[in-house]
Amino acid sequence: MLSYIVRRLLIAIPTLILVSVFVFVLQKLLPGDPALVLAGEERDPEVLAFIREKYRLNDPILYQYFSWMKAMLQGDLGISLRTNQPVTQLIADKLPVTIQLAVMAMVIAFAIGIPAGILSAVRKGTAVDYIANFVALSGLSIPNFWLGIMLIMLVSVHLGWLPASGYESPFVDPLKSLQTMIMPAFVLGTALAATLMRHTRSAMLGVLKADYVRTARAKGLRENVVILKHAFRNALLPIVTLSALLFGELLAGAVLTEQIFTIPGFGKLIVDAVFTRDYAVVQGIVMCTAAGFILMNLIADVLYFLLNPRMRSSL
Repeated sequence: MLSYIVRRLLIAIPTLILVSVFVFVLQKLLPGDPALVLAGEERDPEVLAFIREKYRLNDPILYQYFSWMKAMLQGDLGISLRTNQPVTQLIADKLPVTIQLAVMAMVIAFAIGIPAGILSAVRKGTAVDYIANFVALSGLSIPNFWLGIMLIMLVSVHLGWLPASGYESPFVDPLKSLQTMIMPAFVLGTALAATLMRHTRSAMLGVLKADYVRTARAKGLRENVVILKHAFRNALLPIVTLSALLFGELLAGAVLTEQIFTIPGFGKLIVDAVFTRDYAVVQGIVMCTAAGFILMNLIADVLYFLLNPRMRSSL
């Protein structure tokens, strides 16, 4: 297993290099001049020349890329052109917020999507199945921004139960942090729950037809034991893969949801960085997001080994 993990990590190295090349080149292809954005209304040629020299904007692209890569390998992602802060500090400030939102959204998605998918598969063709599929289709169809606005209008404006926006660290005030994050987490979690429900249902329908499930029922085992211990455990592999990908997407930042609820996470940070041509911030966030995706896929691979003995015996 250790050798397999090492091989996966070695494969991740060229992947990260390709991501770095793409994000660096695409940034340079964007129209506009970041020096003009930084200068604001001051378009003095001497000021523009000073800005370009300070941030090495006049250097050849290859030199800029390799200088950035060398600094990144040393843990230096550069300085933000907009705030003049280290990018590592910005990411360290915003990443916990995004992780908290992602974890809460995944908990809601698991709590709704997996039980609904199991129940829908077990009760296939019944009213329960049709209702679960209708709810899942609704969750996939309703835009996150619309649901977020409606929740703010109902829960915050009319009922006054929860704050409409803002953020509080759970280390400062856990209760207020939960109150400010529960609505955006619910908005994201319902959409993810719909996806998880459909994949869980599909996986369970395939497993319930297997011979070992019929054998377990023939032995007289209770139905809940057959469903949860024999069927659901073998249906977990595609669910684990999907969950890793969904969590990786959440780590990239839920742009619209964070904007609606004014959450200072990755989504808001990268939107501000793109509009201001803040190269270092965009590059740093993309690289962290790519590393997050690779890490989640690695975790999914490790879970495969724990859930499927055949994979362990094949190595």
